[in-house]
Amino acid sequence: MKIRLADPNDVDKLIKVRFDYFAAEKWELTHEMRDMIGSRLRQYYLKHLNVDFFAAFMEDDNGDIVSTAFLVIFEKPANLSWPTGKTGLILNVLTYPEYRRMGYATSILNLLIDLAKKQGVSYIELSASDLGKSLYKKLGFQEHKSSDYAEMRMSLL
Repeated sequence: MKIRLADPNDVDKLIKVRFDYFAAEKWELTHEMRDMIGSRLRQYYLKHLNVDFFAAFMEDDNGDIVSTAFLVIFEKPANLSWPTGKTGLILNVLTYPEYRRMGYATSILNLLIDLAKKQGVSYIELSASDLGKSLYKKLGFQEHKSSDYAEMRMSLL
């Protein structure tokens, strides 16, 4: 097994693992939505890969991906909550079922956490599924309740 960061030659692999993640979450997509998302992913990866978006792969000896995770780094004006002005978001943590509980996701996440530290990220956040929650806690993630503010969202599509 080999761990590595994605490079521009991996755009098709990145798109595939993103859609594999959607399938693992049992998200259903229309053909139109799949086409739109696929097109946007290609543009995004080509623009952001290894700038403010990083993807780590664990590959077998044939170069097939067995586990992956993404890190997105956001830069915004510094404040008391993010004094460096940078925060991170872990996305798309996916280990294919036959490779689970072998430490691959742990290795990938440790690589991304170290990268975030080197990039000066103040904190990393993620949304934990029941399946991943114990792994994230083992790595040092803690449940976080926003203090005085309500999380809100406006859908524009």
